Amino acid sequence: MVKSKTQFVCQNCGAGYPKWVGKCDNCGEWNSLLEQIPASVGKSVVARSGTSGKVLGVQTMRSISINEANKRLLTGFSDLDDVLGGGILPGSVILMAGQPGIGKSTLLLQLSAYIAKTEPVMYVSGEESATQVKLRAERLGAEKSEQLNFASSTSADDIAATIRSGDYKLVIIDSIQTLALDEIVSAPGTVSQITNSSNVVIRAAKQSGAAVVLVGHVTKEGSIAGPKVLEHLVDVVLQFEGDRYGGFKIVRAAKNRFGSTNEAAIFEMYHEGLRLVENPSAALLAERQNVDGSVIMATIEGTRPLLVEIQALVNPTSFGYPKRAASGFDLNRLNLLIAVLERRTKLNLSDKDIYINVVGGLKLNDRAADLAICMAIASAAVSRRIDDGIVVFGEVGLGGEVRSVSSADRRVSEAKKLGFTQAIAPRGLTKNIFIKDVSDLRTALIDYLQK
Repeated sequence: MVKSKTQFVCQNCGAGYPKWVGKCDNCGEWNSLLEQIPASVGKSVVARSGTSGKVLGVQTMRSISINEANKRLLTGFSDLDDVLGGGILPGSVILMAGQPGIGKSTLLLQLSAYIAKTEPVMYVSGEESATQVKLRAERLGAEKSEQLNFASSTSADDIAATIRSGDYKLVIIDSIQTLALDEIVSAPGTVSQITNSSNVVIRAAKQSGAAVVLVGHVTKEGSIAGPKVLEHLVDVVLQFEGDRYGGFKIVRAAKNRFGSTNEAAIFEMYHEGLRLVENPSAALLAERQNVDGSVIMATIEGTRPLLVEIQALVNPTSFGYPKRAASGFDLNRLNLLIAVLERRTKLNLSDKDIYINVVGGLKLNDRAADLAICMAIASAAVSRRIDDGIVVFGEVGLGGEVRSVSSADRRVSEAKKLGFTQAIAPRGLTKNIFIKDVSDLRTALIDYLQK
């Protein structure tokens, strides 16, 4: 009797090993190997002969026609349509990933209900029962749509067959980590199941012309769970970010074959579902109190200018080693800016605990936040505030110089709309009298920190 050969597969990168090892040599992850039985065990592999270009159906690019059936599906959220490049393209495969409880299922059910007003939609859930989804649909007002269909299944074969039938223009699969193929003996969520299930679904979508949205889980580090090849297979990767307990939630495209990756849609969660935030700058500044450590920064989310409040708190440390903490800002970048402040100005922060908070639950990746962070820390350290009508933006170099940033005109325009009178910004950006330019960090602190 022939013994079945098993292999150990890394759940992070998909590398295979004949025996278990603690660390994957390919990606460096620890304890990521699981025992699996290859699907090809006991089955003969038959070589297939190739086909000619005539059998393949080769055609010139000029002869390919785009008919009316390929028009994009609008989601009901104008900003989300912009993120997708104008709506959902038929035949495309979209992967949406985000932290648990962020609102992925809520957003997709609202989107499905809107599209189902004109086109047939299938919502497939491998995590929830029909009753659970119906309760959410009643809360969101999505239960009355005649063309919104539901199925509870984890079979990738059955879902692919449903997509190939051509009965639905949009198929939502929640989530890809729950799908499994009968030919693969490993458990759902493993590398082999995710890779093969997504391949089957993607092929069905391309054949039928139906758009497919896959929901993806994330790891504790924030990356999409499963093999990296999953992100390469799909056409669009959407990241759903924000605070699951409140604040704004942002959808942005990490990959988009049909549009820009510079757009962002900002949502806020209500009992009736997610709503677009029409004027996020005004909402973020509505409860602001101008005290020391508070600075208004003009940032860019995608292509949208946005004013956010940066708060800093500086206290004498109670222990030998000062603590630095940041909410919504990179901690390593904060430590670098603190070192620049100490070296290029007369501030002594070596015995101070420093806390930074970006109001509204936003996460800033904009280097133009450097100057605002530095001024907020200096303001809190010396107990002096910045004037009410000032916004701040600019990148800070290691020499203490303030460097130019992109989209200065749009940042200034947003500040003017909300009644601000001047902006502290890098020198030489524009000749606009609204901007009070500064060349280095020390000059900015001396000139604009009021008593």
